Amino acid sequence: MSGASELTGPDLTRGIAADLVKEGEALLGHVDGEGVLLARRGADVLAVSASCTHYGGPLAEGLIVGDTIRCPRHHACFSLRTGEAVAAPALNPIACWTVERRAERLFVVGKAKDGISPRTPPAAPSPIVIVGGGAAGQAAAEALRREGYSGKLTLLSADVAPPCDRPNLSKDYLAGTAPEEWIPLRPPEFFADNGIELVLGARVTDLDLAHRSVVVGGGGRHPFGALLLATGAEPVKLNIPGSDLPHVRYLRTLADSRSIIAMLGAARRAVVMGASFIGLEVAAALRARGLEVHVVAPEARPLERVLGPELGDFIRALHEAHGVVFHLGQTATSISAHDVTLGNGETVPADLVVAGIGVRPAVTLAERAGLAMDRGILVNEYLETSVPGVFAAGDIARWPDRRTGEKIRVEHWVVAERHGQLAARNMLGRREPCTLAPFFWSQHYDLSISYVGHAEKWDRIDVEGSLAGRDARVTFLSGVRRLAIVTVGRDRQSLVAEAEMEMETAAATK
Repeated sequence: MSGASELTGPDLTRGIAADLVKEGEALLGHVDGEGVLLARRGADVLAVSASCTHYGGPLAEGLIVGDTIRCPRHHACFSLRTGEAVAAPALNPIACWTVERRAERLFVVGKAKDGISPRTPPAAPSPIVIVGGGAAGQAAAEALRREGYSGKLTLLSADVAPPCDRPNLSKDYLAGTAPEEWIPLRPPEFFADNGIELVLGARVTDLDLAHRSVVVGGGGRHPFGALLLATGAEPVKLNIPGSDLPHVRYLRTLADSRSIIAMLGAARRAVVMGASFIGLEVAAALRARGLEVHVVAPEARPLERVLGPELGDFIRALHEAHGVVFHLGQTATSISAHDVTLGNGETVPADLVVAGIGVRPAVTLAERAGLAMDRGILVNEYLETSVPGVFAAGDIARWPDRRTGEKIRVEHWVVAERHGQLAARNMLGRREPCTLAPFFWSQHYDLSISYVGHAEKWDRIDVEGSLAGRDARVTFLSGVRRLAIVTVGRDRQSLVAEAEMEMETAAATK
């Protein structure tokens, strides 16, 4: 993946003064053509690779928190001592290097051996079944093996493609700037090599909790000692005349993205239904492909319900500067082979229609099984449902957020992956409470927006800096309580906010 840090700073094989490495700061240098960071933790000076394994983000611009370093781009977190990827979205570790002290100078003398020690879980329920091959399910399966689980492990996915990098499907991949080899999260042999039975195209029809088994289409059963539900969300479908025409598409899976790309050769004009994050990312990707793009949405500003009026106006202006035409305060009443008719009678020409009008959590199985529900599956702080040994993670899970005192459900990729990792540890008896601060990013052309926290409603919004200048921090508050922070061009501030919110949650959980 692209984005690796360019070589800069001193050649660490030649040594540097030991006092140049300050506590809590990263010093960037290089060794044998690779970027390397030095970081001091008390009496120890640690050395790790300088590039994030997710998308090559520059770790030197990140944040050291305890014995970890966090990537400024998408908030992946790595151990400075072992290199392990301890929090998504990165799945692979970074390399560690050996540091020698000679008098008052430090020398990096080569790569260290894998410092990740084998683990023995406190409990090992067997077999473990995961329903859902998206972000949470994939992350959970990998975490179970990293945590030392050696029992039978089955990952049931309704998709026909192996787990993939779903955020990219509406971003660079759809825009034509990311090759398809970036999209699978793991190569095909990974699952067999790690003892993960990946079953694709598996339609789970029932959860037989009384007999601790999962029923799949055709009557097959998968018994479980512990179960993780990670069924994700499903796109809301249009229900207007013409919504079943072949040029009307949704975007959730790799097959969906491929089908849209396949239509681009003959399409010149596209209508995106919905000014959601997915809808606007699709609009940006299609503009990058040279299509004329119109966005139809019922709200007065794009994303105002989530981001407020200031950011809504900023995002609209950004898209309009790239040629997108908005039809706000409007919904479509019908779709024909060549155009879309709006509620005000206007017709918008369209060779392609992409609907991004929202998603719904896929909770039908859980409802039928009698699990406790509240606009999602209710889980406790360990992500366990109302039935012992049955866990839920990702888009479907509503968990107690101790920082705000509310139960929340979040439909974002990094949250789903971190949920999966946490649920895996707790299925093995770790009993770790969920203290994560929800994070997501959204990409529009050359601009990335980072969001930390969770704000369904707020009293006021404070804007520091300049949105127009792409240098701003936007804070959502209820009274004096900070609910969420959005940053544009201030990645480090986003990391600081995430770390602070995690500490607040951890303190409230004790």
